Amino acid sequence: MTDPSVRDAMPREAVIVAEKICKEIISGGSRLSILDALDLRIDAGESVAILGRSGSGKTTLLSLLAGLDAPTRGEVFLAGQKLSALDEDGRAGLRAGRVGFVFQSFQLLAGLTALENVMLPAELAGLRDAEVRARDTLDQVGLAARVTHYPHQLSGGEQQRVALARAFAAGPAILFADEPTGNLDVATGASIIEQLFAMNRSRGTTLVLVTHDQQLAARCARTVTLEAGKLIERGGLAAASSP
Repeated sequence: MTDPSVRDAMPREAVIVAEKICKEIISGGSRLSILDALDLRIDAGESVAILGRSGSGKTTLLSLLAGLDAPTRGEVFLAGQKLSALDEDGRAGLRAGRVGFVFQSFQLLAGLTALENVMLPAELAGLRDAEVRARDTLDQVGLAARVTHYPHQLSGGEQQRVALARAFAAGPAILFADEPTGNLDVATGASIIEQLFAMNRSRGTTLVLVTHDQQLAARCARTVTLEAGKLIERGGLAAASSP
């Protein structure tokens, strides 16, 4: 068995790479730059927090890294794939089974039960044991007794735990979380974060967390701050690299 200290020193594979990405929009007849020639590398198994003030472009960056949006210029590589070489269906296929999401607004489907919401990503990924995975993951977040309940029958904290279970049920290699506790009270938010990092550690999932909360960011192994469209690296680790 490899010594843990040796294993930790081994170079890891980059699972997300952004190269000189720019994002511009037209606002009021003028061109507005949100991201400016931004570089970022995230390796397999890392936990990275992206900090920044409201309106700094954190959610925009997350959308670009996940292939939900396209940069104006530059390239993003996700799981070794150049996203600009894929169409929308191709990007969706790349994410299926590899990428999970936890959003501030939960984004559960109102017409589906907790179990059905959690099963959906696993079913889309073609996993035959989708229901078993969903039940096990809901049990891990303490909702085994709520599997038949619809979102409107759940509290905000319970809905976010369903969203967390949904993100992990398909066993994604990468998890994107966008202000996952923003709509929750302090105690419930703390519980969600504990569960998020516990599942991250147990499954070795790469975690990319967008937040404005310094204490939450400190839970991650690495922190970068978005300022004036660029990333400021904290802790002296190199953020930019090529795949």
